[in-house]
Amino acid sequence: MAEDGHLDSAELFRRYARFVASFLLRMGVPRSELDDLMQEVFLVAHKNGGYTPGAAKPTTYLANIAFKATVTQRRKAKTRGFVSANDELVGRSGGDELDPERLLEQQQRVAFFYEALEALDDDKRAVFVMAELEGETVVSIAAGLGIPVDTAYSRLRAARKLFREAATRLSAAGDATLSHSVQGAGS
Repeated sequence: MAEDGHLDSAELFRRYARFVASFLLRMGVPRSELDDLMQEVFLVAHKNGGYTPGAAKPTTYLANIAFKATVTQRRKAKTRGFVSANDELVGRSGGDELDPERLLEQQQRVAFFYEALEALDDDKRAVFVMAELEGETVVSIAAGLGIPVDTAYSRLRAARKLFREAATRLSAAGDATLSHSVQGAGS
């Protein structure tokens, strides 16, 4: 890192690769495409000359690049008509010796969370993920995405509302399914 706070692309990768991978997964990127998009994000950061301190933090700077790469990737996938394969659940971790019921419960919670995130369009999802899951400030998110602060607040407010509605809807649907299967098992 230079004295002025500048980070070259290699240093960005060392410090923030895990953050970028997590952000991309939360944006709905399939694990099968994660490596390619990670490479794309850090190539763009390299072409831009790394990170220079300003209103946005390095994580917001990288999240903005990752967001744009995700949107571009989705557009390409739609125009080519690709069908994405099933993704592994993020909750799986090799080596954890969980009992099957606990593992299933964990996988269901992760699937539920991602399904609720699917209710958000890309713009709202990016702001929601950075604010709620990564702890970024709205001012920093706005600077990183190149949008007005009021727009960032508006997207976050709308995203929170849509996420809550989706979670409520999914929870009710899950309870109905559970009640139905329990009633069916008792017959």
